[in-house]
Amino acid sequence: MTKIYHHPVQIYYEDTDHSGVVYHPNFLKYFERAREHVINSDLLATLWNERGLGFAIYKANLTFQDGVEFAEVCDIRTSFTLDGKYKTVWRQEVWRPNASKAAVIGDIEMVCLDKEKRLQPFPDDVLTAMVNS
Repeated sequence: MTKIYHHPVQIYYEDTDHSGVVYHPNFLKYFERAREHVINSDLLATLWNERGLGFAIYKANLTFQDGVEFAEVCDIRTSFTLDGKYKTVWRQEVWRPNASKAAVIGDIEMVCLDKEKRLQPFPDDVLTAMVNS
């Protein structure tokens, strides 16, 4: 695994259910935002526009250990590894303020695809940029 990248996420009322706890699918959005910060939005756009390459989630496994509540600012902790030439595996965790364990753990497998949705090797230059960010 790479170093741990940190991305803060403000929990808004709209993110929660009637009890003030984050509605579970929203964690996928938080994880997506954090991965975008690791990869870099400009690099993602260039990769798509100039090379016709993008990324798709192949598999996601979420473990919920604690509720996350309205008005908290959580730390999304992200690390990744290359698994073969086509797939990256991401470990992402949601940490509440002053928590002793992650509230949510996501194990995400992401593949690289071209515009015709064909599997493509993960670009070495993108991986290098991610590791050096």
